[in-house]
Amino acid sequence: MAGVYNTDRSKKNSQQANSARAEKRRAVLRTVHDVREQLNNKNGYRPSFRHELMLMYAENRISAAYAMPVLFLISAAISTLWTTPINALLWVVAAALVHLFGTLYVKNFKKHSNSDIKLDEWQRRFLFMEALGGIVWAAILLLPTTKDVGYLEEYQFAVMLVVIAVTTMLSFPVPSAVWAGSLPIALVINHSILMHSQKTDPTLSLMSIGAIVFFILLSKRLYSSTLAMLNFRLEKDFLITELEQAKAISDESRRQAEEANTAKSRFLATMSHELRTPLNAILGFSEMMKGEVFGPLPNDKYREYSSDIHASGSHLLNLINEILDLSRIEAGRYRLNEEAVTLSYIAEDCENLLRIRAKAKDITITLDADQTLPKLWADERAVRQIILNLLTNAVKFTPNGGNITLTVKGLEDGGQMVSVKDTGIGIPEHEIETVLSAFGQGAAAIQSAEEGSGLGLSIVQALVSMHDGKFDLQSELRKGTTVTAKFPPSRVMDVIQPSKNRIRLKRAG
Repeated sequence: MAGVYNTDRSKKNSQQANSARAEKRRAVLRTVHDVREQLNNKNGYRPSFRHELMLMYAENRISAAYAMPVLFLISAAISTLWTTPINALLWVVAAALVHLFGTLYVKNFKKHSNSDIKLDEWQRRFLFMEALGGIVWAAILLLPTTKDVGYLEEYQFAVMLVVIAVTTMLSFPVPSAVWAGSLPIALVINHSILMHSQKTDPTLSLMSIGAIVFFILLSKRLYSSTLAMLNFRLEKDFLITELEQAKAISDESRRQAEEANTAKSRFLATMSHELRTPLNAILGFSEMMKGEVFGPLPNDKYREYSSDIHASGSHLLNLINEILDLSRIEAGRYRLNEEAVTLSYIAEDCENLLRIRAKAKDITITLDADQTLPKLWADERAVRQIILNLLTNAVKFTPNGGNITLTVKGLEDGGQMVSVKDTGIGIPEHEIETVLSAFGQGAAAIQSAEEGSGLGLSIVQALVSMHDGKFDLQSELRKGTTVTAKFPPSRVMDVIQPSKNRIRLKRAG
């Protein structure tokens, strides 16, 4: 019961995890779809830009909450040059009230989210607030003149420049607000200059118009720069979203691959046992029948069939072993049983094993092994498998009467190498990558229907890599193939001076 409960609980957790991943992918896709629509908006920016721009306007106004009263006091102090202090004080109070009202208003705007406010309505309120502030600033120029002051127009012109500059810097995220705040004082100052044109230098009027145009263009430039910044940020967010989507897909693919790999490993582990048990019986019984252990067989065909059964069973067992070896290597579960081995001795044993098969095709195997090489720290079974696989391939694809050279020697850097060179059919350059891949077979192997699974070279590459070595295959069509496995100096047990003493064995098939 506990096992069933744990299984159900595991399935439930797995389903919940899958649901969470699916929901995350849906959220990412919704975000990507939204961003793409926003980028394709005809206005050049997404709808939420408007809210962000109005938020920037509100933040600018809030940041100037304490600076503006100081400007009011300075302007009022200057206005006492041409008006009474009472008039200046009344103006300061009115300006402070308008400023306080506007500050509270923009703070209230910041408390609302984009989803529960009407931007058009709030923008109209902002324009009204700016226009009211512009009228207050214009009113300072209309205060009654009680004193005869020279350069009055110049003073008022300076006030206009300051007001328009401040309005431009604070209100540029909402371009219409710049017009609403600047227009009243601009109209008043230009009207005043025109009314006193006989006493005033006309250059001042032209400068006032030029200043207004300059600040309007500046506000547009600031607005364009802000839009560009928001667009860049949007593109960055879009790329991040795309990366998150790709990561989610990658995580899901990796999870599926891990599950598939786990299922494959379990399958191979189960099938290895299930297949090896009957295969051992098949091999044993067929070998007994072939050797007629319990008496002669009544028909020669039976002996032939028993030999075929034994050969097929052996081939199938070798195939299973190769698949299991490759599976363990890919899963990182293949462990090297390292010890001190002599490479030349292993090569000689492998040559002896392949001698009978080479003899059947009248192939000559030449062993060129340096017997004075120091021992190698390696897995003897793996090294033996490397050499056997290379020799088997060479015998398989070398025509009758050909030659194979098995070489074992030291390298200039202190390492050791084993190479197998044949005079076989060779491999076209475009097929080399195929034959080096798992289950890959060249056109020659397919056409000649040679036995094999296409795993030999893949296993050799993996075993050489596990020994920190290098694998190399050089081949030329109709001239032969040379395959080399190099072992690094770090695996050589000791270093001795290279010797020219070698054993060179030539065995004809």
